[in-house]
Amino acid sequence: MDIEQKQAEHIDHFVKQASTIKGSSSYLANVIVEATSHPSLFAFSEILSLPNVLELQGTEHSIYLDLLQMFAHGTWSEYKSSASNLPQLTPDQILKLKQLTMLTLAEANKVLSYDVLMHELDVVNVRELEDFLINECMYVGIVRGKLDQLRRCFEVQFAAGRDLRPGQLGNMIHTLSDWLGTSDNLLISIQDKIKWADTMSELDKKHKKENEERLEEVKNALSLKADMDFRGHGLFAEPGGVMDYDEDRRSKRRRHPMG
Repeated sequence: MDIEQKQAEHIDHFVKQASTIKGSSSYLANVIVEATSHPSLFAFSEILSLPNVLELQGTEHSIYLDLLQMFAHGTWSEYKSSASNLPQLTPDQILKLKQLTMLTLAEANKVLSYDVLMHELDVVNVRELEDFLINECMYVGIVRGKLDQLRRCFEVQFAAGRDLRPGQLGNMIHTLSDWLGTSDNLLISIQDKIKWADTMSELDKKHKKENEERLEEVKNALSLKADMDFRGHGLFAEPGGVMDYDEDRRSKRRRHPMG
């Protein structure tokens, strides 16, 4: 089962669980803690958009709504800067938020230096960083890439997407529209080049055929000339012709001797 299908199943589970809770913000807070601690859940926007979850705003449990927003869009460093206004994280939540931080970093840059990663993830040495990347990111399936110890960097080949921040959807639509326009122009250019190539191919075939026809005409003409030359040589140089003429002259001289 791929990661996308697993995500869909986990999201559906927590959405159903949270949507059935009515009038009990403490139970809803527990569901949020459970969701943000789940080892295989990395998307939270569907839970965040539930009406009863949004109703936590302004209540004594509003910090759990803020916590859910942090897991949907934030990073480990952002959590640390706001930790006094948020619930204390469990070890599972800390790991999850660091994994989500890795996704955000991988989305922005395809080559991540070890120094940047160690700073953003609060990792003290390269060995710990590489263990985290291998065991908690690549093995889990949220990131694929290459560890380059010589250059001290991680080359990102794939990273799972995170929930869109507010306002990101418009930018994404604009980006996709630009990409679509560029793709359409590229497709038109490719079609024009295909038509040009087809035209040149037809002209080349026509030119080749004309050359073959000319060559055949020349070969036929040369063959005909050679045949005519052969026949003409046989007509004027037939064996015995000169000998007969000379013999005839000698016989006439013998019949009319000079006095």
